[in-house]
Amino acid sequence: MIDIKIPIGLMFSIFGVILTVYGLVTLSDTAMYARSFGINVNIWSGIGMLVFGLAMLMLVKWGKKLK
Repeated sequence: MIDIKIPIGLMFSIFGVILTVYGLVTLSDTAMYARSFGINVNIWSGIGMLVFGLAMLMLVKWGKKLK
């Protein structure tokens, strides 16, 4: 049976890395983040997506240990 956590974890991890790297590259562009009150939304949402994706992949790993 296919576990849905694997593709979800991979997708969120890949998008999280891409978004975090984009946020780091555009870190010095203050005009870009003026609409979000100076908060670099790309970094924070990328880190959140990365943490969620890695959590899904860890659940898969822990689930295989329990069986």
